[in-house]
Parts: sequence; C-alpha cells; structure tokens
Amino acid sequence: MQVFKAGIEMASRWAIVCLRTYLKGRNFSSSCASAKPLHVCIVGSGPAGFYTAEKMLKRYEQANVDIIERLPTPFGLVRSGVAPDHPETKVVVNQFSRVGANERCSFFGNVSLGKDISLMDLHKLYHVVVLAYGAESDRELGIPGENLAGIHYAREFVWWYNGHPDCRYFPVDLQSTDTAVVLGQGNVALDVARILLRPLNELGTTDIAEHALSALQKSCIRKVYLVGRRGPVQAACTAKELREILGIQGVNVHINEADLVTSSLDEEETKKNRSKKRVYELFCKAAKSKSCQEFSTHDRDLHFVFFRKPERFLPSIDQRKVAGVRLQKTILKGDDATSYQYAVGTGEFEEIESGLVLKSIGYKSLCVDEFPFDHNKGKIHGGESLVWEERRACQRHLI
Repeated sequence: MQVFKAGIEMASRWAIVCLRTYLKGRNFSSSCASAKPLHVCIVGSGPAGFYTAEKMLKRYEQANVDIIERLPTPFGLVRSGVAPDHPETKVVVNQFSRVGANERCSFFGNVSLGKDISLMDLHKLYHVVVLAYGAESDRELGIPGENLAGIHYAREFVWWYNGHPDCRYFPVDLQSTDTAVVLGQGNVALDVARILLRPLNELGTTDIAEHALSALQKSCIRKVYLVGRRGPVQAACTAKELREILGIQGVNVHINEADLVTSSLDEEETKKNRSKKRVYELFCKAAKSKSCQEFSTHDRDLHFVFFRKPERFLPSIDQRKVAGVRLQKTILKGDDATSYQYAVGTGEFEEIESGLVLKSIGYKSLCVDEFPFDHNKGKIHGGESLVWEERRACQRHLI
C-alpha cells in the first residue's frame, strides 16, 4: 500500500512515476488482462485529481479509479478559484467531465477524509491512494492587529464571490469604507482587486454568485491599494492578468515612476525571464499613460504600491475593527550568484487608512488525517511524491 501526495503542478506525472514503481514491485500490468485489476483512490476532485485520474485510466487499462470529495460537487479550483469573468479558463471542466464519464471512474461527493472515512480505511480498500485535496488554509503575517475585524484572507473573498458553500455567509463589509488594501501582487490579489473595481454591468454578465453581486452593488469601495514587498520586476502576477486589470474602464491607475527604476540585478532578472520582462514593461507603459491623465474624472482608483511591507494593522477607536495599515519601506538586497532579491526594511514608515484588508500572501494545506505532516509549513512529509509505504506487517516512513 502506498499513499502519494499530488499538487496541481506536475501531479499526474509524479503519480504515474510512483505508480510504475509500485506496479513493478507488485506485478501489476497495464495491459495484461490476467493481472489483478488495480484499484486507485484519489482524494480531491480539483485539477490535480482529475488530471491524475485521466493519466491513470489511459496508462493502466485494468485500473479503476474512485475520486472522493468533501464537497457535493467536483472540479475544485476550477469552480471556486477561477474568477467569474474568466469563463475561458473554466472550459477545462469539459475535459474533466469526460474523465468522470469513464465507466472505470467513479465520483463520491460529500465524503470527508478524516471524518467520514479514515486513511486507514482507504489503505484497506485500495492499492494506491493519491492525496490531491489542495491547500484550503492560509499563511499568516504574524504582525500586531491581524485579528481585527475587517481583515480577511483573499481566498475567502474568492470563495465568497464564486459561491463556495464554506463562504456563503462570509462577513465582508463593503459599505463602511471606501478603501481596500490588498496585500500581495500575485494573480489572486489582482483578481480580488478587479472584482472590487470592475463595473457592475460587466460583472452582471458573468457567473458571479448572486449574493456577491448584490453586495457589490451596494459597495462603497472606490480605492484599492495593491501592496508588494518588492518591486515591479518581482511582482508575482502574469502579464495577462496585469493587462486585464490595467484595462478596466473608469479606473485611474497610480504607479510611482520612481519605483520603476531598475538595478543591475533587476535587469538580470528580466533578461532571464521573459514573463517578468513583459510584466515590467506593462507597468512602465501604465505609468506613462497615467501621467497624461492627471486630471481624470474617474471615480475609482487603483494604486500599485511597491517596496512596502506591512508592519502592523491599525485599530479603530473602539479597538475592534481595522482602520488602516502601517507599512515599512523596503529596499532590495540580493545575491549576485543567484540574482534572487529579498526585501529588507529601512525603518521608514507610512500609513494607509482602510477599513478592509485582504491578505493574498500564499496558501497552505491542512492535515485531514493521521499521516506525516509538517504543520508549520502546511505540507505533507515525503520524499518527492511518496509519503509512506507498507510492506507486509511493517510500516516504513520516507521523510
């Protein structure tokens, strides 16, 4: 018995590599009709789960695959993570549906690992178990004031506007402030900023959840700050996402042109990475366009704030809600050998008044049953893909 972990990226390839190793030792065959049929369980029905199921069904003709999911519906991030105004990204659901229609593939919703069934139960029932349930928790900043009302994870906000059942009653207040601060400059950060600023008549044509559209119709948010610890060259977003948010109608884009000055290490990064170069060029183009529209009458503003890291959250007078964010200015220091640059505080501070903060600083997985797990990192222990294997009566941990 082997248990594997799978991430969205490279999940199916790793699963097949490990499965081949397993079959070689167990005398299973992908083509021999006389071999004992391989029974596989995949925990999680997002992209990682379905891509893994697809590859296994194609590679091993006698394999049967069961997919279990804690939610009643499949497709994971495709359903609850992709922005409602990105329907082209959701087309992959058609491919996953064809996998699910395979007579050797079964889907079981409303089944929670660690609650409805244990890993040991799966161990007894299946030859191979693939853990592909994703990352359903968030990283913390660990700074003062992080528990104030009005501070949320961007993941929760995304789940809310996508209709995820866990966040149907997400307590986001869009009426008590006109300013939102989004910590992070990756694609998810840009997604939530775009949803907050995009014209309602455009959002109304998407498959956004009705409760979210109703709340956004009453929203008072007019300014959004996207805050990053490093510079525009290091922004984690893609050119496609950046181009889209820069093109929102009726929004003033604010970029400090002094932040666009590059160092030799910055230039080295852009030479090695075409994606970073395209993103940086888009920021430069937007900054120049902005300077020609100083007297724009648009009533909404998008601010890209570079070289700043949150130092603390500022409370309201009653000490219950967030009233702002105190930011420390940063500079970049790097290693000439690797070209990697990290942010270092300068001891200079500034504040942004805001009654809504969305943290988009990364995710981590949860331990849903008893298996080797690093709670600090939010990761399953294991050598590459293999978590553990059992041979006869003894269990051997590979860490």
